Amino acid sequence: MKPKTNKTLIITYYWPPAGGPGVQRWLKFVKYLPDFGVQPIVYIPENPTYPLLDENLVQEVSDKVTILKQPIFEPYGFASFLSKNKTKKISSGIIPNKKKQSFIERTLLWIRGNMFIPDARIFWVKPSIKFLQKYIEEHKIETIITTGPPHSVHLIGLGLKKQNNIQWIADFRDPWTTIGYHKALKLSDKSAKKHKDLEKEVMNSCDQLIVTSPTTKTEFEQITSKPIEVITNGYDIEKVEKKSMDSKFTLAHIGSFLSERNPRILWKVLSELVKENKDFANDFQLKLIGAVSKEVLETINEFRLEKYVNHLGYVSHSEALQEQRSSQVLLLIEIDSEATNCIIPGKLFEYMVSERPILAIGPENADFKNIIKETNTGVFFTYDEKEALKSQIETYYKQFKQNTLQVNAIGLQKYSRKKLTEQLATLLTEH
Repeated sequence: MKPKTNKTLIITYYWPPAGGPGVQRWLKFVKYLPDFGVQPIVYIPENPTYPLLDENLVQEVSDKVTILKQPIFEPYGFASFLSKNKTKKISSGIIPNKKKQSFIERTLLWIRGNMFIPDARIFWVKPSIKFLQKYIEEHKIETIITTGPPHSVHLIGLGLKKQNNIQWIADFRDPWTTIGYHKALKLSDKSAKKHKDLEKEVMNSCDQLIVTSPTTKTEFEQITSKPIEVITNGYDIEKVEKKSMDSKFTLAHIGSFLSERNPRILWKVLSELVKENKDFANDFQLKLIGAVSKEVLETINEFRLEKYVNHLGYVSHSEALQEQRSSQVLLLIEIDSEATNCIIPGKLFEYMVSERPILAIGPENADFKNIIKETNTGVFFTYDEKEALKSQIETYYKQFKQNTLQVNAIGLQKYSRKKLTEQLATLLTEH
């Protein structure tokens, strides 16, 4: 057994003031780890190129954490001379529909996939290993954690593991080669093999893997025999300034709305409802918060729903929580693909404690379907359940009109950030 308090070095690219879901997981783990006898030391880039910024999150960083920083060279500056806007979108995960990609977009994707393996943060690996090797020796660090994406962060762990008798835990917030956008990177056979080889080496060199979903665990068990623990994302107890409920019947989507997530089934249902029911048409609003792909907006226009759209763009995390809790119904959309069964969107857990019903659409065997069902926080539909989806929206609308639209969640406690950190701390102290 380790002593009661142990130092753990956490290597991550995303950290406040980065915005978006990637930063939340370790920001919250670090907040609660000291409660379980773990002293967190966080290593981050000094000058990162974050596609989204949320300065408010800086205030949430624990005062019990030690922060280490080293400069990073990122090639996005060179790519942005082609198109700053397109570069920013691709770096934030918004990949245009394959049929509608411009020459610049195709070029950027090819560069991203083949010249920077596993990703554009690869140039941070060698200097980080050199810097952290010295720090580990001087401060007698026994455990390191790497969290990806970007998966180049795991290569820092790999390098340090080769030089030290150290416990290394690799946390995969998303899969590596089976993630949906991986196929869009226009990889050559040689590049695809290199990704696979690196993925296998990381998984078989670390001492422990952490994943965020049961499906990812099953996938990874085909690659490695190393122990794999499922620790999902979760919700934190946060003070959210009260905002009055929307007077409109708002269906709200919070977060990036990617091209591949474009739910034509939903737009068709909504277009039918506004045509068939004048009251619904008068009351309905589609609230979009966050980056929305051009293809999604074009499809909304195709179904003549544009006049019902309230697109707020990117807002701070605290504002997003306010908007969640003031919306009538929350939309959770995932790509209709077997490859996305493992994706449990981080916003699901914040949705679950918002006390608003979730309307979810995704692949039949999606892991998040089970969570919604077990917590009684909403309803899930596949992409071929059009009539059932329409009926559910009509039911929610009737409840809205009767002022009875609510949700009675059960069993949420195990998804609290503190409970999940306890699970992580147990892993750290058992090794």
